[in-house]
This record gives sequence, structure tokens and C-alpha cells, in this order.
Amino acid sequence: MIRALSNSHSGCSFSLLLRHALWLCAAALAAQSVSYFRSVPLPFQHRHSATTQKYLIETMGGGVALLDYDSDGRLDVLLVNGGKLDDPARSPVNFARNDPAFANRLYRQQADGSFVDVTARSGLLKTPNAYGMGAAVGDIDNDGDPDLYLTGYGANILYRNDGGVFTATADATASGWSVSAAFLDYDNDGRLDLFVARYLDWTIERNILCGTPFHAYCRPDKFTGVSNLLFHNEGQGRFRDVSKESGIAAAIGKGMGVAVSDYDSDGFADIFVANDGMEQFLFHNERNGTFTERAFDAGVALSDDARTYAGMGAAFADYDNDGRPDIVVTNLALEKYALYRNEGEGRFSYASLASGLAAATARSSGWGVGLHDFDNDGWKDLFVAQSHVLDNVERIQSGLRYLEAPGLYRNTQGKFAAIDLRLPSVAGRGAAFGDLNNDGKLDVVVSVLGGSPLVLLNRAATPGVTLTLQGTRANRDAAGALVRAGTQTVHATTSGSYLSASDRRVHLAGSPASVEITWPGGRKQIEKLAPGPLATVKEKE
Repeated sequence: MIRALSNSHSGCSFSLLLRHALWLCAAALAAQSVSYFRSVPLPFQHRHSATTQKYLIETMGGGVALLDYDSDGRLDVLLVNGGKLDDPARSPVNFARNDPAFANRLYRQQADGSFVDVTARSGLLKTPNAYGMGAAVGDIDNDGDPDLYLTGYGANILYRNDGGVFTATADATASGWSVSAAFLDYDNDGRLDLFVARYLDWTIERNILCGTPFHAYCRPDKFTGVSNLLFHNEGQGRFRDVSKESGIAAAIGKGMGVAVSDYDSDGFADIFVANDGMEQFLFHNERNGTFTERAFDAGVALSDDARTYAGMGAAFADYDNDGRPDIVVTNLALEKYALYRNEGEGRFSYASLASGLAAATARSSGWGVGLHDFDNDGWKDLFVAQSHVLDNVERIQSGLRYLEAPGLYRNTQGKFAAIDLRLPSVAGRGAAFGDLNNDGKLDVVVSVLGGSPLVLLNRAATPGVTLTLQGTRANRDAAGALVRAGTQTVHATTSGSYLSASDRRVHLAGSPASVEITWPGGRKQIEKLAPGPLATVKEKE
């Protein structure tokens, strides 16, 4: 068991609190206390094939997805592997993805909470010759089985799931270097579409050795950016590339994290893209099949001092309980994580300083990220998979560190404070969030570059509710639905973080007696909830 401990700088002890019942001291302790996690082993080894050539792809993977692939009511775990790289690599490169050591792995959760490797029988061993990156999950054909999209350098692949068996398709293919991806129903036609963030116009043949006297991975400004991709779901599991006609391709970026929500409450999903070393992107849905990039107009393009930063992971959720989704972007040490507060009317304000997030994260480097309520107090906390991008950063800048423990920043009425989770320092990359053991508490799986993942079961004292939504007129996943329970507002989505896909179910704190659901398309429904950690609401016909 790994438990969060209170920090000593609060200036009071637990015994002092009991003796004197000082409310100020109690508040300080509460800000440093949170749910604790129990680690579960998973026998996966991510292989990124680090070389002396410092190929950029080596430091960027890999993804993780949480999905109930066989519909048995328990979440399973997919981990995306990297690939083999010779030192130096020669074209054409064989990434050896058919070698079991470099294969992606799907772990089925058993009734006792253990995990069994079912990759072979699931059909996921068939992988294109690409260096693996990330994963997106969504039911593309509304048959109740979660389908899977995997990104990489060299090729992406869409797997259709039929009863727990995946079949590779020829749809939604992409060349170049794709990173994060997200399923969303951007036109509210009841079918999930697909957005893919691409990083750089980079190839192994045009790799550059940067840094003196120590070689290091190059900054993204050494390479040009590329356009992102949008695929429209035409039905029967078929996709059409609409990147140009939708306006998505007009913005050239260096995309890493992707998060989806409806920031202006017009009933249509908008897309935020974390860009590395340039302004961020916010694609506003124009409700006619097109998007307009509005990051500057909305106030989410730059930091508070009008600078670009190394945007990596993204979260799009309501941190201050005002009913509007806010945005968090993780980046490198000395840049501070960016928090943009949604002020309404399509505008955001930079809130990293006022919320305490800047002070808590100034020397950390973040990747996968989620805004979720881990202690079930009604306020969404921030969890971040952390590590610097440079594996030799200590030799270049002694005050920084390569390996970091995952960060949990507890939210107390809109103010964030760091929690010491007593977790090991690792090269954290992807992070996915979901209720692994169906106890009403959000758990976390963190992918580790070149290592084994961290599977963290939440042992919070107070459970919440894990709510399954089933669309009928809307897409079956109910992606894009808005759930309200008291002051809590949650948008249903598997998107966000970095390279990763989370539990499609909605998490709510406490024991709400009822919820109000706004389904994609604007239909509202109020449903009573029975007591217990699990609940299901089906859209009325």
C-alpha cells in the first residue's frame, strides 16, 4: 500500500489538531491529505530502444487505454509498445513489432482483480511496421464493443471489435508521426468521428544530434510542424478524411495532447490541442461540419507572459465547479503547468498563479494528465504523469531531474496543493483514468518509458458513483453528454491526457440522488440513481 502523507510545512501536527481543534490548522492539513493508492503489478515492459543517435521518437511513448473490451463489466488495460531501433537505424527501418518483446499488450482483468495477457487471442498482435505511440477508444459502429485506434510513427491502425476479437481495418490510415487521438461526435449524427494530432515533419533519416558537450533530444523548433487530421464516420465503420474541408488542416501545429469538450455550451464538441514549443490550438466547432482555430481569441494560446511553452498533455474539465470546462496543459520544468479558467462567452483567463498550480509545478515536467475527483470531495483534483523529456537533463542543468514521481495536486475550492504520494520516480508518459475495481473510486494507470506501468488503485475512504451512459439517438458511448449532479459537472469522453484513453464512464463524488443529463444534440433527461457505486442511465427514445 502506498499512502499519501501530509507535508510538514503546514506548521501543525495531527496531535495538535486533536488537542486544540484549530480550524486553520485543520484546513492546512486537509490541503495536504488525500486518497492513497495501492499498487497492482502488471508484467509489461515498454521498450523504446534508446540509442546514442537520440531519435526523437525514443522519448515520446507510450500510451495506455482503459476499456472493457469483452463487455464483462470490468476494465481491461491496453499498453502501447515502442519498437526496435538499431544504433544507428538504417532505412528501411524494421521496428520488429512482430517480435513479442516489442508488441502491444492487452491485459484482461479477472474477477479477482488480477490481469491476464490476452493479446494473442484478442487479435491485437497484428500490427503495422510502425513505432508505437498512443491509443484512442470508442464504439465506432454502436454495437456495444469498444473499438481501438493506435497511433505511431510510420502508420496508424484502426481495429474493429466484434465480441472481444479485434480485426485490423484499412480505414483512417495516416502517414508521418501521429501522437494522441480522440473519438468524438463532432456533428451530433450519432456516430463517433476521429481526431488525430500529429507532431513534426520528422524522419529517422533527417534526425539531428543536438546539444554540446552532451548530445540530447532536439527541440521541436529544429523541425517544421504538420497538420492534424479529422475523419468523419460515414457508417458501417467507414471513415472519410475531412481534414481540409473541415478547416482542421489549415492550422499547422506540433500536436501532442488532445482533449475534447464543449467550452461555449452550444451543444457541439470543441477540440483543444497541446502544441510543443508554439501556441496552443483551440478548434471551435462551427456547427456546420467546420472548425475555426480560436486559441488567441479565447486566451488559451500562450502563457500569462505571452510566451509559448512545451505543451504536452491536456485536460478539459470543470475545476472550479462553475459548470464550464476549463483547460490544463502540462509542459516542461521551469515553465509551470498552464491552467485556463473558462470565464464564459468563449473566453478564458490564465489561472495558474491564482490557483497555486504554478508554485506547485514550477520544477516539474508533465505528460499525461487528468482533472478528476480522486478523494470524492466534490472538487476535481489534478493527476500528472511526470518526467523530463531529456534523459540526461541533470548533466545539462543540474537543478532539474529526469525521473519524477507522478504528481497529485489536490483541489480545495479552486486552489491546488501538491500531495506526496510516496510513489517511485519514473519516466512517466501516458496516463489513463477509470474505476478499475468498480468501487466508485477513480484509479490510474501510468505508462513508463522503458519500464513497467504503475497501476494505482484508489483507496479513498469515501466512494463516489461510476455512471455508465448509453446513448440511443446519440452515439452509444454518449461521448459529449453533459452530466450535472449538484455543483458537479462532467462531460462524458475518453479523450484527454497524453497518448491515452480513459474509462468512458462518468465519475461523480458522493451519493447523488439524481442526475441531469444533456445528451449530444441537446435532449435533457433527469434520472434518479439507486444507492451504490455503480449506476446506468439509458437515453430515452
